[in-house]
Amino acid sequence: MSHTAAGTEPDTPRPEDDHAFFGQPRGLMTLSGLEVWERFSFLGMQAILVLFFADSVANDGMGMDPGTAASVSAAYGTLVYLVSVAGGWLADRILGSYRAVLYGGILIACGHYAMAVPTAAMTWVGLGLISAGTGLLKPNVASMVGKLYRTEDERRDAGFALYYMGINIGAFAGPLVTGWLGEHAGWHWGFSAAAVGMTFGLIQYVAGRRHLAGRKDTAEYALAPGPMRRAVLMIAGGAVVVAAAAAGLALAGWLTMDRFVDVLTLISVIAPVVYFVVMFRSPRVTSAERGRLRPYVVLFLASVVFNFILFQAYSTMMLLASTNARTEIFGYHFPASWYASALGAFEVALAPVVAAVWARMGKRQPHASNKIAIGVVLGGLSFLLMVLPTSGHADGTYKMAAWWIVGSYLLLGLGDILLETSGMSATTKLAPQAFASQTMALWFLSLALANGIQAQIVKLYGEVSNPAYFGVNGAVAVVAGVAVIAAAPWLRRTMHPVH
Repeated sequence: MSHTAAGTEPDTPRPEDDHAFFGQPRGLMTLSGLEVWERFSFLGMQAILVLFFADSVANDGMGMDPGTAASVSAAYGTLVYLVSVAGGWLADRILGSYRAVLYGGILIACGHYAMAVPTAAMTWVGLGLISAGTGLLKPNVASMVGKLYRTEDERRDAGFALYYMGINIGAFAGPLVTGWLGEHAGWHWGFSAAAVGMTFGLIQYVAGRRHLAGRKDTAEYALAPGPMRRAVLMIAGGAVVVAAAAAGLALAGWLTMDRFVDVLTLISVIAPVVYFVVMFRSPRVTSAERGRLRPYVVLFLASVVFNFILFQAYSTMMLLASTNARTEIFGYHFPASWYASALGAFEVALAPVVAAVWARMGKRQPHASNKIAIGVVLGGLSFLLMVLPTSGHADGTYKMAAWWIVGSYLLLGLGDILLETSGMSATTKLAPQAFASQTMALWFLSLALANGIQAQIVKLYGEVSNPAYFGVNGAVAVVAGVAVIAAAPWLRRTMHPVH
């Protein structure tokens, strides 16, 4: 029997851990637990962020008009997913996954604690820290889950199902806690709860580190010492220069909030265009792989359209719920932000049902492109549903029944399950081999672009009627989904080996 040297730990989990968590590696419990608390803090904060922005200064809010509040909230989401692209590279080349996730979690916790301080300056500092931390943590946790399994391990899909259930548990619980505190004690108390949640996640992550595969590994594709030093210096220097330039432009009055949002939207458009051009022109990409990239562009755009709707569950839908939806069920009054918890609840409940349906259908189940298209259509229908209760009112003082918002989130949650699972799978299978390690970057760029577009469109919220706003956006999504269905014969021919 071999033993590790004194004072050292083995690089791989102990054999007895292999089936310790519902037949899965115990490390899955550590990583799922981290994601529960990360989503608790991230989505708990996001559920009240737009309400905080739109609330009056007298109520400790930021005093923004609704459209601006939704736009700034979307710009924050854009920044998070743009930074996530860099976070994957930093883990691959410099930090390694374990340290990238740890440092990211620390930054997120510090950001939430900063937002707990009731000053505008600390709010912006906090959002910056959370963006940087989420960019480090989010793209690398999933890769650590994958490292728990051998390639041929049949438990892998079930393990990821448990992992995503953890994500949705956090998405359900976060808004319940932060929303109640935000309404009854103050917005910054809600941000404090998010900070405490992320702290719990970090504690259990570090405590369970011995169960994680490769936790002592350096970066998987580490740069040589010389290039690594230069890269670190360039990153640090670039960050300082960008921060100084932004501060100078802000003090000079040029970098306003509107212009900052516009810059992020522009970057979110340019980045995926550049990414696809590089892949299409790369000599390392074969002609067969280039052929599979063309249908992936269609699926990429479908993801953008759906997530444009999905992310508004935490912006315009929250604003609508706070002003025009009843916040009482069976005599019990609840905060408007609790509506956001319905999305997580539906995804926890429906994900096993959808998985069972696909398993029962076997080879008769729809092609991946049709699953994605149906998800987009459901997203559009979730907005079209809101046309009914918002129409025919002389003023904005009406209150719709809670079930309208809940029904919209039911459609949205089901659409998310269909699109995200099939979209992620298609991304990993269609990406060229030379870019295989950057497949998550592609997916995050679709989310960044969705948020970037949202940051511009939501400026119309409150400027046009609610039926027009939700009707037009919902109709566009439905048309996009139908277009993907119409392209199904071509997609099936060109997406091999995706089924």
